[in-house]
Amino acid sequence: MHCPRCKCADTAVIDSRTTEDSRAIRRRRVCEKCEHRFTTFERQELISLIVIKRDGTREPFNRSKLERGIWLACTKRPITQERIDKLLNKLEEKWAANKKEVASTTIGNDVMRELKRIDKVAYIRFASVHREFKDVDEFKEELGKLFA
Repeated sequence: MHCPRCKCADTAVIDSRTTEDSRAIRRRRVCEKCEHRFTTFERQELISLIVIKRDGTREPFNRSKLERGIWLACTKRPITQERIDKLLNKLEEKWAANKKEVASTTIGNDVMRELKRIDKVAYIRFASVHREFKDVDEFKEELGKLFA
């Protein structure tokens, strides 16, 4: 593992522990050259999941890309990294159990369903991007459904 600061390849693991309900290993590392400490995560790779985009193109599932989108929706909300990890683990297992391909609309809808349970503001933020709200009326309509 290369040091993110000096790019040296000589790093040592100083602590390891399981996280995410034993689905990942968190490792604390130290660079032998500059002594910078950093954390890495090792996760079991589920089957190679392919995402079918709205335009019909296919691309490999990218957990970090989805996680970034969820975090954008959760900005300044009382949601922990642990909660997001649990959400992603649950959904990844669901998608991988069904088949090798999953539609991006299914991914978006499943994330919205989970965010709706966790935080209504994060849900609306994510929905506004996923459903591509065109104007304020669509936004109001979704808010109305939320409080109905």
